[in-house]
Amino acid sequence: MPPLTDPERLRHYREALKRWSCSGYVTWEPFARQWVRKNLAGFTPPEVSRLMWEHVQAGGEIDEVRERRPEWSEHKFHHDLRLKIAGRLVYVETRLLMDERDIEHSTINVVNIHDA
Repeated sequence: MPPLTDPERLRHYREALKRWSCSGYVTWEPFARQWVRKNLAGFTPPEVSRLMWEHVQAGGEIDEVRERRPEWSEHKFHHDLRLKIAGRLVYVETRLLMDERDIEHSTINVVNIHDA
């Protein structure tokens, strides 16, 4: 997968993700929340958000994939992370919702998570 290299999207993604502990910056779809509860004993979505931030801070890649699925056609890209959680390699699919006017209003929505 190609990494996220666009400087503006990368800046917005990192800014939203670093606010993982503040409500509304990293949101979770119900399916993704449920997967965490069922498959990552002892972890919550906010804790996984923190691990995502730590992964990116440590130099972990953010993949950028051009969206081709018809049901997601309103989005140009989705962004994927692959990180170790509790000894498992986990794939996290996200959507970046960029606020062009104010970087502090950009958000990330976790839409899918599963074993990589």
